[in-house]
This record gives sequence, C-alpha cells and structure tokens, in this order.
Amino acid sequence: MTDPWGRDTRAPGAVLLVGCGKLGIRLGERLVAQGSEVTAMRRSAGDMPFPTIEADLRHSLDRELPEFDSVVITLPPSTEGDSIYPPALRGLAKALPSMPERVVFVSSTRVFEGRPGETPLTERDAPRVSSERGGDLVEGEHLAMELFGARIVRPAGIYGPGRDFLIRRVREGAAVDHTRRTNRIHETDLVRLLEAMLRADSAPPLIHAVDREPVLLGDVIAHIASRLGVEPPPHLDPEVGGGTVLEGRLLQEFLGDLEYPTFREGYDEMIAAL
Repeated sequence: MTDPWGRDTRAPGAVLLVGCGKLGIRLGERLVAQGSEVTAMRRSAGDMPFPTIEADLRHSLDRELPEFDSVVITLPPSTEGDSIYPPALRGLAKALPSMPERVVFVSSTRVFEGRPGETPLTERDAPRVSSERGGDLVEGEHLAMELFGARIVRPAGIYGPGRDFLIRRVREGAAVDHTRRTNRIHETDLVRLLEAMLRADSAPPLIHAVDREPVLLGDVIAHIASRLGVEPPPHLDPEVGGGTVLEGRLLQEFLGDLEYPTFREGYDEMIAAL
C-alpha cells in the first residue's frame, strides 16, 4: 500500500529546537541518536545535552542564525503581560538566513477551551477560546503558518515520567472535579509524533496529539487511586464539569499504534516505577 504521508522520506539534518524545555530535550536526544545535528534556543543554556543558543525571544535577536533545515517551536504562551509569539516568531523569521524546509509549531488543545461538550472535535473544527492564554495560542498558530508555513501540533494534557501532577493530587487526597472531560497524551508518543512530523514528506498541516480514550477526570483518578491502594480523592464542591472530547483518528492514521494508547498503560508504568 502506498504511504500517503511519505513517512521517513525526509532525514532531518540541522534541527533548531526553539524553547526547548523537557519536551524539546527528549526530542533532541532522540534526533541526535539518529544522526541529526541539534541546536537548542532558550533563555538559559544550563546543562543542555547539545549546543545551545542563549536568547530571550521577547526581544530582538542580535545575530544572524546558522542555516537549519528543520525547526520545532515549543514556546509556551506568556503567563503574564504581552504574548511572546509576535516578537519571538517575527524575530526568528528575520534572523534565519533562509526558510527551513520544515517548521513545526507546538500549540495546545486549549484552543478549544471555549467549546466544551460531549461532541468529539476534530482538526476540521474551528478553535474557540475563553482566556487570554488561549487567544495567544491561536495567534501563535496563525503567525507560525503565515511566517513559516508551519505544521501545527496540538497536544492535550501531557503526562509521563516527571509529569506526575495527578498522582500527587491523588496521594494528597485533594478534591478533584470528577465530572470534567479530559484528553491526554503520553510524552513518549508526543515525541514520536514530533519526530514523524519532521520525517514525513507530506505531514498533516494540523494534528491533535491525543490518545485513544477521552475520559472523565474521575475515571483517571479512580484508576490511579486503585493502583496506589488509596481512596479516590473527594469531589470538588461544586463540580462544574466542562472540558472537551477530542478525536485522535488522524494521529492514529499518521503515527500508527501508540505506545500508550490510553491513560491506563501510562499511569500503570509510572506508578510501578515509584
């Protein structure tokens, strides 16, 4: 059967990871192991496993960057003040000597925060936001497409080793809104997706990174509590529900089987490692 995506057609050579927090580092290590030359760009180099350009992208870059054939942008929206995306993306476009062959912008399924409900949402549905942070993400997507022709990846709640917020909540017995709809993706599968977006000749222009099972938050914490051998946390009073249901069919068609198809496999492994 012909592969419509042309997976593994491209071989990322020089890759720039803009933002490069935990997710970017894991992606970079995976790419380096497969022969790519990876450079990070972030405010502080710290103890990075590959060369790093120190830059605060809220301000103009004071240098021209080297050539890169691929760029992955993992900048989170600003938590206060003006959005980081206009200065960061415009500054990046100006500093790059030529247009990279492939740019991937990591957004978030938060762009659907204004569309709660049980109807599954797909990549064909229009975003609707209800917060400034959500609006910043939509603006970042539009700018990344306008300036770079970027492919957009929208992860749901990312979890995995070192991302154990829910496990800690259950252990603490903190009240939780059991009725809230939730979608999630294991960090390992998200890293696999980002690499595939760089390697595929015809990667999707927009893709939701969600696993196979949208679920109520109460079901997730009940499973975690069972594995920990504790009582589930109490219900938040009052519970407000909300949240979205996101369809992950395109991700499964593009990436194939997930290593962590539902929250159960992921949290079971995390708890077993405690």
